[in-house]
Amino acid sequence: MDNENLVSYENNKETGPSKCLVYMKGIDKWFGHVHALDNVDFSVYNNEIVALVGDNGAGKSTLIKILSGVFAPDKGDIYFNDKLTTLHNPREARNLGIGTVYQDLALVDCLDVSTNLFLGKEPVRSGFFIHREKMETETKKILDRLKVKVKSPRITAGFLSGGQRQAIAIGRVILEDSKIFILDEPTAALGVRETGEVISLIRDLKASGHTIVIISHQLEEVFSLVDRIFVLRQGKKVGDRLISKTTKEEIIGMITGIVKV
Repeated sequence: MDNENLVSYENNKETGPSKCLVYMKGIDKWFGHVHALDNVDFSVYNNEIVALVGDNGAGKSTLIKILSGVFAPDKGDIYFNDKLTTLHNPREARNLGIGTVYQDLALVDCLDVSTNLFLGKEPVRSGFFIHREKMETETKKILDRLKVKVKSPRITAGFLSGGQRQAIAIGRVILEDSKIFILDEPTAALGVRETGEVISLIRDLKASGHTIVIISHQLEEVFSLVDRIFVLRQGKKVGDRLISKTTKEEIIGMITGIVKV
């Protein structure tokens, strides 16, 4: 982390709501001879939306998978709520409050909305039987909270629109009581209307106090939605800018290497 950002981090640690939620310092990751991440510092503050951008192969997914517990860094430290932590697997990350929605969403199309939402976390009664009524009641509450209209919690996921499917995947993270939401290309392959629904959903999440990290190639959407942009190029951090203090041209220059930082 450069001196300016390190000072910002140290100052914000003491300021309550502005406190740094995630601080990844000096992260290195190798895959054979490929240096996927090279001494990367990455921070996320409470109740902000950060976009993680860069060309294909820049290291975005690798960085997020380290934060999600999928990969272990070869070097570097991860702090969560100012505490040094080691994430051995995705379950540990989820237990800590880090929820990730990958681009494929991992929904089971032949199962209904409630079952997809509670998959692997089904409430039971009498110690054995799945509590369908509780699942459907909680599903309706989450859908109402997300302002998503679905005919019934029993509708099969395969019949949902792209925006509705994204909402169900995000609903899973809400069920886990996550403190930070990581969304991998949340509007990829969506139409204009569905994209608008997802953007509204993300704004509502922030308004309700959540912290969000978005991986995206859609700079137009990024500039209309996020507070800060973090740029990776060839595994290295090349930019960290507040939206109010940068332009799309500067960010594109960082991604392509035209702008030297």
